[in-house]
Amino acid sequence: MKFSANLGFLWTDRRLTDAIHAAKAAGFDAVECHWPYDVPASEVSGALVETGLAMLGLNTRRGDVAAGDNGLSAMTGREAEARAAIDEAITYAIAIGAANIHVMAGFAAGDQAHATFVDNLTYACRNAAPHGITILIEPLNKYDAPGYFLRTTDQAVAIISEVGAENHKLMFDCYHVQLMEGDLTHRIEKLLPHIGHIQFASVPDRGAPDHGEINYSHVFQVIARLGYAAPAGAEYKPNGPTDHSLAWMNDLRASK
Repeated sequence: MKFSANLGFLWTDRRLTDAIHAAKAAGFDAVECHWPYDVPASEVSGALVETGLAMLGLNTRRGDVAAGDNGLSAMTGREAEARAAIDEAITYAIAIGAANIHVMAGFAAGDQAHATFVDNLTYACRNAAPHGITILIEPLNKYDAPGYFLRTTDQAVAIISEVGAENHKLMFDCYHVQLMEGDLTHRIEKLLPHIGHIQFASVPDRGAPDHGEINYSHVFQVIARLGYAAPAGAEYKPNGPTDHSLAWMNDLRASK
């Protein structure tokens, strides 16, 4: 099994370029991030070249975080901001060779929010496609993100089908899906044609995947059996220094 270090949570005490080098030294196969925009893309690209790691993905900006925003693309009346965030993400992804962009929906509800989200995703897919970039959407759980528009994998797949773009996929985060729906391995098998990226963390504390209610040794054996070969994203919150939290990686690789 291959693993990607999500630098939104891992090595957050370091500049993004230094975190990329730390991920390489720790044995990760790739990296991904949340919002890299404060670091010049040329510097991130340089660190990726130096380490030989690929950047799997990044997120669109959340909006006005101080005011409570957590994404913009399902928020009716803020389409201009949402599309500016999409444009920015595409430009940055092109510059660093990132394969995926997670377009964040935000806090919204109802039919108009659905229509707004579909319109903005259609825009994102159309503009990302010429560059070989996949647009991802990710259901978030109601405990960490109460009021977030996208909650379940069924809702996400319905939206993906409605948008109808080949470069539109599901971000299947085992942590969020377990909290909202459970039945992880059956859902992964059913949804595999729609999945563009898999992420993971322990449940319920979102820590390293070596404890809690999910048996990741079994989950990753199933994923491998299904033929999914891309690196899975370690998006967990270390309890202390990241370097002290990595025993799980060797254990999971040894359990295959």
